[in-house]
Amino acid sequence: MTENVPAVPEQGPEHGAEGELIAVRKGMFGARNGGDTSGYGGLVRRIELPGASQRPFGGYFDVIADELEGALEEQSLPPAEAISGYVVHRGQLTIHVPREHVVRVARTLRDDPALRFELCLGVTGIHFPEEAGRELHSVVPLLSITHNRRIRLETTAPDADPHIPSLYEVYPTVDWHERESYDMFGIIYDGHPGLTRILMPDDWLGHPQRKDYPLGGIPVEFKGAQIPAPDQRRAYS
Repeated sequence: MTENVPAVPEQGPEHGAEGELIAVRKGMFGARNGGDTSGYGGLVRRIELPGASQRPFGGYFDVIADELEGALEEQSLPPAEAISGYVVHRGQLTIHVPREHVVRVARTLRDDPALRFELCLGVTGIHFPEEAGRELHSVVPLLSITHNRRIRLETTAPDADPHIPSLYEVYPTVDWHERESYDMFGIIYDGHPGLTRILMPDDWLGHPQRKDYPLGGIPVEFKGAQIPAPDQRRAYS
């Protein structure tokens, strides 16, 4: 028999505060030297993160928040300490957790019968160099097969100390996903059984998907011509 699951709420102004503006970017590809090489020099983008949401969230999101906080209290872990905030945005619930509590919260989400998020769908690394003290984000989407619910778990770390506890002991399937986030963003997942590069050579310097990684470019010969790196090509502005 299929469980009657409350509908996922739509994002509305009643769910949260105004977004947090962290940067305004101009042009394409973030190129700053050599002028615009793409023809998009007039492009202006506001990099804005959604603000924290307030109760009620609507749908099953309130149920998840209530059950998680109750389960943490039973473990003598104050919810205000283990959960730094909730964000409901575009029909998704993201639970923000300080890195020192991420493993415990993830295990609670997996094991508590009222939550039962058995499946981890991956790990996504993000780099926001403008966010001082929390430049690196690690986002984990979770699925409850039992209750047919989805959430995201997010934690952050500063560039100066890019360490986040690995979720391998809770969700072993994050093995290669955490290796990719380490390879591309430089996030060090403490406790991972074999944190090595997975896409780039072992002796590669830097992490290619970070925003501060140089555009670079590998010299390519085409009919005797050399193709320069993107930020060194002809400027249109």
